[in-house]
Amino acid sequence: MKKLVISVTVMFASMAHAWTIDGVGDFKFEQVSNQVYVMHGPIASPSEQNHGFMNNPAFIEGSNGLIMIDPSSSKFVGDNILEEVEKISSKPVVAVINTHIHGDHWLGNHAIQDKYPNAKFYAHMNMIREAEYGEAQRWIKTFSDITNKAKGTIAVIPTYSIGHKDTLTIEGQQFIIHSPLPSSHSSSDIMIEHVNSKTLFAGDNAFTDRMGRFDGQSSMLDNIKILDYAKNLAIDTYVPGHGYSGAVTQTINPYLNYLKIIEQETRKGYEEDLADYEIKPFADKHLTAYKDWSGYDEQLGRHINKMLLEIEALDL
Repeated sequence: MKKLVISVTVMFASMAHAWTIDGVGDFKFEQVSNQVYVMHGPIASPSEQNHGFMNNPAFIEGSNGLIMIDPSSSKFVGDNILEEVEKISSKPVVAVINTHIHGDHWLGNHAIQDKYPNAKFYAHMNMIREAEYGEAQRWIKTFSDITNKAKGTIAVIPTYSIGHKDTLTIEGQQFIIHSPLPSSHSSSDIMIEHVNSKTLFAGDNAFTDRMGRFDGQSSMLDNIKILDYAKNLAIDTYVPGHGYSGAVTQTINPYLNYLKIIEQETRKGYEEDLADYEIKPFADKHLTAYKDWSGYDEQLGRHINKMLLEIEALDL
């Protein structure tokens, strides 16, 4: 009987420390390194079912306050994330750092400002500029169209600009910002090094178990360079924008290898004057390890097309 009581107690304790999304899963913060906690979100595309939640919100516990990174896609999601934060620490959120312009990472700023109005918000100057000139409202509409849970979200645009090699010291925690190239996954990417724990928040420069998207402002070739750069930093733990955190072999190498295969096969096809759809089956043969990644079938052809355009542009 005692064993049963203990098991039930442990079960309910575990449930109490998780945000349950019906049909999707239970989500809570996991400690990935000293003073660093990450909630690994769903890897599927945003939907009504997952409330538009799909990224990896994180926080670092400082001496008297918390520093949050990418509090997700709406006030509703941000509120639920804060509830999970408060199960671990009663300290206030004093700062938020956003990794780039895509709304699944930063529209949850609204929830932070609503509860902690003195919190400071940091981002790359390009993100701030793009948000002010229409991208904020575009992303709010995107997520409001996907799920009613996002309606009512207000764009809380960062006001503190940060860039490559800038350093921040917040509540005894030291950060170095890495943004060595003008574009990668977007034109506003930063990677955030938490010096104290040797953790790197790579944003959407890195994915695990999920394919990234590349728009007109992105560069697949520069994304490869950024990941090679990240590999050479003195880092123990990498946190991707989507998917699970871990060592470089788990979180950087797989996606980097994928991108390099796409580049290699596309360069071969370009030299042979092949179209993107003709290159695709050759690339697909080398990508068996990625076929169960979320979005593989949807993104492979788009990635080859994007890479082909970039390679062609080098010859102009």
